[in-house]
Amino acid sequence: MCRFLVYKGRNPILLSDLILNPTHSILTQSYDCRLRLDHRRPHNGDGFGVGYYTSPTLSLEPCIFTSTTPAWNCINLARIAKKTVSPLVFAHVRATTTGALSESNCHPFSFHSLMFMHNGHIAGFRSVKRRLVESLRDEYFLMVEGSTDSEWAFAVFLDTLHTMGYDPKLPRENGFGHTVLRQAILKTIERLNSFLDASGITEPSLLNFAATDGHSVICTRYVSSRTDEAASLYFSSGTRFHEYKPGGFYRMERHDRGQDLVMVASEPLTFERGDWVTVPTNSILTIHKQTVLIHPIVDKYYQENPSFVRSQGYAESLGMVGRGPGEAAEKVGKEKLVEEGRRLSEIVDVV
Repeated sequence: MCRFLVYKGRNPILLSDLILNPTHSILTQSYDCRLRLDHRRPHNGDGFGVGYYTSPTLSLEPCIFTSTTPAWNCINLARIAKKTVSPLVFAHVRATTTGALSESNCHPFSFHSLMFMHNGHIAGFRSVKRRLVESLRDEYFLMVEGSTDSEWAFAVFLDTLHTMGYDPKLPRENGFGHTVLRQAILKTIERLNSFLDASGITEPSLLNFAATDGHSVICTRYVSSRTDEAASLYFSSGTRFHEYKPGGFYRMERHDRGQDLVMVASEPLTFERGDWVTVPTNSILTIHKQTVLIHPIVDKYYQENPSFVRSQGYAESLGMVGRGPGEAAEKVGKEKLVEEGRRLSEIVDVV
């Protein structure tokens, strides 16, 4: 039931305008996920993390701040957020599914210039862990400090990059490129599915990943099922995200068809219906220079029928499905999908 947030902008943003001030900021979501369909697990209070990039003259590596203190009760988070700006921010609030309560298990995770976080779980992780670990090179096995399935997924991602011929340790002033990152995350999902198949796991895995090299961002909304819905994921893009009315009332402004900033979130930060677009289940979203690309993930769980309505029951039972602003829970049928596709064609720049 974790929640995450990604910000990628042409200009830096004050962290407090993302994680503290909006009425439904990710800090608020740590104790009040009012858009969630399931209310049996009301809090994301098992720690949090914020990762952001500073000037390349200081370092190509992200700055990571994590804590097991609930986000709503951490005075240091407020102090840092009010004085820090960055053009690329990852934020995550945690509700444990795998791994104990410890700072080493808090997202985002980093390795040199790369940063990674996850909302969801690898099904039957205890059964697949041995196969996963044995598939890794020593350096990525030794990199793992915590016990979450998420950090082991990150290790698979790093090992996959290496297999593709890209050393994750080497500093890259312009990053690895969005095409390389996209292929690496797709191959990571493919490898994880192979471990699940070999272990006879039939329960669906929820794999909403976010990865970045400090330049491009890759996000997935994925479930290893042909009939179930994935954990919720939305994106918003425009020219300015600002407080239009005192009291934390933020919205996304669009002055033209260009995009100066993009946000991706498990749950919307605002209640403005027009601000957010649902990322389709089993698809991959790429942010490259504020241009958004969305591609389907075509594998054995790909649903060819565009009008097919997946069941929300599984993800909802885990507290990983949230409504969009003003969206009734039952409006998840063909009419909604058609409308979202229409909106997507207007907002997304396809290159």
